[in-house]
Amino acid sequence: MTVSEFHSESQWQHHFIEANRIRLHYVTQGDGELVLLLHGFPEFWYSWRYQIPALARHYKVVVPDLRGYNDSEKPTHGYDLDTLTADIRSLIENLGYSRAHVVGHDWGGAIAWNLAQKFPQHLNRLALLSAPHPQRFAQEMLSNLDQLRRNWHILAFQVPGVPEWLIQLNLRTFIRNMFQEHAVRKGAFSEENAQIYQRALSKPGAIAAALSYYRQLFLPLNWIRNLWRSPDPIAVPTLVLWGDEDSLLSHKLTEGLDQLIAAPFRVKLIPHCGHWIQQEAPQTVNRELLTFLRSPAWESAIE
Repeated sequence: MTVSEFHSESQWQHHFIEANRIRLHYVTQGDGELVLLLHGFPEFWYSWRYQIPALARHYKVVVPDLRGYNDSEKPTHGYDLDTLTADIRSLIENLGYSRAHVVGHDWGGAIAWNLAQKFPQHLNRLALLSAPHPQRFAQEMLSNLDQLRRNWHILAFQVPGVPEWLIQLNLRTFIRNMFQEHAVRKGAFSEENAQIYQRALSKPGAIAAALSYYRQLFLPLNWIRNLWRSPDPIAVPTLVLWGDEDSLLSHKLTEGLDQLIAAPFRVKLIPHCGHWIQQEAPQTVNRELLTFLRSPAWESAIE
């Protein structure tokens, strides 16, 4: 980290809060309207380290460890999308707010999508970073060979017990490969970064919890019930940012968003950027987020 990052980190506060009957850990900085930053797999709040100080100049930024990750509680259940969404809804309310700007990457984006559909009254604006609509993603996994090739590991995660054992056995290599192989800007991830992520995922129950997200999403009862049902359109202003060289999630997943979002929205591809968008291109992401969140004319400016 740079000297300025160390200075910012000294202003971060770590707290625990009860939300939806579990204990969540979160990092916070700043005051004002609430901005929630939701991380993906296999990350934790640390993946937003570059965004926290930038956004905290104007907002109260809260960055939770999602259920099962790092220092948040790791129950054996509750990793279905609706329960994960209820966690965030409860977090907003228990922080003393009725609404929030919600920014989600990867799995955090799936939760943000669902929150915007089920509880739009709790959102001001929605930003999605390399995060397909969960129903669209499930459809692509079942019908698109290219997307299946990109995410073959998700099928491997469905086998009970074995993936946990293999990841735990090779955790250092798993973490290094996940970030390096799916980053275009390789310099975004140092050995120190890898060790930080490794420590978080090595906490008891963390690996099993993280894999439960994928297992719940692809339970036959869940995808049969939801797969071909038309989702409610998003009714809040939405920004979609995507690495144009994302090797995990093709930016073709951004096609047809006009059928999913009824409010003004904008899609921007970040050039020479992979999956870990807010860590690979932090300055670009910060600029786009601040423009989106702070401009009162943003809605009318979108064509």
